[in-house]
Amino acid sequence: MNQTLQWSDLGDIKTGRGNLGTELPVEMYRLLQYTIMDELTERFGSEDAEQILRSAGYRAGAVFSQSLLEKKEDFYDFVSELQEKLKTMKIGILRVEKADLEKLELVMTVSEDLDCSGLSLQDNTVCVYDEGFIAGILDDYTGKTFDVKEVDCWATGDRTCRFKAHATN
Repeated sequence: MNQTLQWSDLGDIKTGRGNLGTELPVEMYRLLQYTIMDELTERFGSEDAEQILRSAGYRAGAVFSQSLLEKKEDFYDFVSELQEKLKTMKIGILRVEKADLEKLELVMTVSEDLDCSGLSLQDNTVCVYDEGFIAGILDDYTGKTFDVKEVDCWATGDRTCRFKAHATN
């Protein structure tokens, strides 16, 4: 995937938002994400809209990993660093439930996530952006291509989002 976005493209937020600071309410993040998803769905259909949002999440995850994570050699040290960064940046609380490092298969949960924690019940999982975000991070860390699928979601009645990830190459 051709990636042109760099972390520096996000600008100097502290200088640019001297009075308002670097944070915003989760509702505003969701308003942005959900209106983009609505627009994409109207123009291209739900399947393509989800793929576009997943791909955008992938790009964001790769840039996030390249710019903010040290890529510690030990997987569990890397996970610890990732957990701390996601919590500090108020993205969510990551937990690895299962990790088969030989097969490169993982089961992870993200609680209190930006995308869906607190939503009312829906018929389907909604965290397609997160699927891409996690895949982008894992791809950058391992050099392998990962498929990440949300299998449980707050929006479907669970109290945490659960993702299964596995390397495809």
